Amino acid sequence: MCKDHKLPALPEEPAQASRRRRIWELAHTCHCPLIGVCIPLGALRKLVGKVAGGKVLADDYEIHVGAVSECGTRNVLSEAVQKELERRFAPVIARFRAARTTEQLAELWQGAVASGDVAGAFWAGLSHPRCLPALEEKMCRDLHMIQHQAGACTRADLQRFNTVIDENANITRELAKLQQRSAAMQLERTAEQDRHAAALMQLRAQLVGRDSIIDSLRQELEQLRNSIPGLETRERLAARLAQTDERERALRGQIADLRRDLLQAQAQLDAATTPAQADASAPAPAVVEHIIRLPIRLAERSVLCVGGRSGNVATYRALIERTGAQFAHHDGGLEDNAGKLEASLAAADLVICQTGCISHSAYWRVKDFCKRTGKQCVFVDNPSASSLQRSLRELSETETDTL
Repeated sequence: MCKDHKLPALPEEPAQASRRRRIWELAHTCHCPLIGVCIPLGALRKLVGKVAGGKVLADDYEIHVGAVSECGTRNVLSEAVQKELERRFAPVIARFRAARTTEQLAELWQGAVASGDVAGAFWAGLSHPRCLPALEEKMCRDLHMIQHQAGACTRADLQRFNTVIDENANITRELAKLQQRSAAMQLERTAEQDRHAAALMQLRAQLVGRDSIIDSLRQELEQLRNSIPGLETRERLAARLAQTDERERALRGQIADLRRDLLQAQAQLDAATTPAQADASAPAPAVVEHIIRLPIRLAERSVLCVGGRSGNVATYRALIERTGAQFAHHDGGLEDNAGKLEASLAAADLVICQTGCISHSAYWRVKDFCKRTGKQCVFVDNPSASSLQRSLRELSETETDTL
């Protein structure tokens, strides 16, 4: 719509004191603030386009000026503006209709100004039949000052808005930097986690490889053990042989000491005995008689004692080792493993079987083994130290007679 274009005027209606005034009946000075404050620009552009029957190409100022100019007379546009104002501010109009005097109308207007809601009150007050020219002028002045204040507030708000926009831009830039830094740190952390995961995977692979090698070596060791018959028995015999060698060295030292003691005793005896008292048939001292009566041929031989009381084992050992022999003991399967009996019998040179304290199985095994191998075996009925000593003396006498 152009400024020079005028809509056709409609016939004027006579003004009545009891009815509300129409927009074209108001003073021309009221049209500009009324159109500017009461109808938003978007609604006004839409209203003008609807009346003009096409798209409005004018700018906002031209539309405002054209609408203000057309509202001075009754026409299609002024009637459309009238209807729009009546529809938009119907609740306020109904509230202002209660005013019966100009003073009441002025009070309603002052209340609207104090609350800040002046758009609907401005139209309801101007169109009220009790709005006199003085009140109309006051309302226009008040609205003019309100517009100035609103403009100042708008400028302040705009300045604050621009400041907020600048701050928002700065915060946005800082946020972008922080996001970039966070992304870089996240990438670095991800790379570090990948390195740790790769190192962990490598260590696990090494552990699996080591376990595989250990399992392979265990299988190989088991195969080697299975390929060597009697390995466990050989190991036990080797350990016993080492113990026997150690005991043999100790016994050899004891024998050497006894021989020195014997030579010294014989020398003392020869020195103390006169030729007249010397008699070849006289008995020797107790120590000499004791050694002569012991089985001389047991020296450096292995004697196995099978059975007997566990409390007498130390006495058995002392009697046997006193002869220079090596002592070994097997309880006949009470606590010692019965499977070790064969190995012990095979390693012994002489077997002493305590028949009074031995199991039947061990007795028959000893007897059968000695019979098969021809190994010398002495059977002792009473498992006492004296019975063992007597058996050793009989064995010594038998060997002496044989010699």
